[in-house]
Amino acid sequence: MSEIASIAATIFKRAGKGRRFVVAIAGAPGAGKSTLSHHLLDLFPEGSAAIVQMDGYHFDDVILHKRGLRSRKGAPETFDYAGFASLLRRIRSMEPEIAVPVFDRSMELSRAGASIIDSDAKFVLVEGNYLLLDEEPWNELSSFFDFAIFLDLPRSELERRLMLRWHEHGKTEEEARHWIATNDLPNIERVTQKRRPADLVIQSIALTEA
Repeated sequence: MSEIASIAATIFKRAGKGRRFVVAIAGAPGAGKSTLSHHLLDLFPEGSAAIVQMDGYHFDDVILHKRGLRSRKGAPETFDYAGFASLLRRIRSMEPEIAVPVFDRSMELSRAGASIIDSDAKFVLVEGNYLLLDEEPWNELSSFFDFAIFLDLPRSELERRLMLRWHEHGKTEEEARHWIATNDLPNIERVTQKRRPADLVIQSIALTEA
């Protein structure tokens, strides 16, 4: 059994016969949260699982510029925490047809209502940097999750993946290095140094994307 299949089996076992099981997939930028989520999604019965990206709750660049936070995009204070928490509350209450925003990295903005979670989705995979952040108000998210996974990869691997990511999105090597040093690395420190315990910690996994 592959490592990802083993993770899926653990989730199945923990979920039992419950109607909904919400899984937090947390980790630093570049850790592989989105890729792991999509690999897991493929292992669940069709229609029984859905993915929610915390990145869908990025404040728009217009707001970040007004608040002087554009250079810190991706830090906890650049997200609509209240909106995200409201979404998780709705997911837990089994509301039918919940519209979910999706962050489009190619455009660096969120697309409202780009995904739907319906009442048949037993497994909801929520992925994001700060799901286990032990800071207020983020630490209040713990009540929404049934199971938490933390991707704890070495910093050198995170930096390698982030360099590839920013090159793919058009940054020069100098621009990518500057962004990683001034933005990504402070966020990595915050994610790894101030986190609540996870049910499962993964220190390496065969993922091709960050």
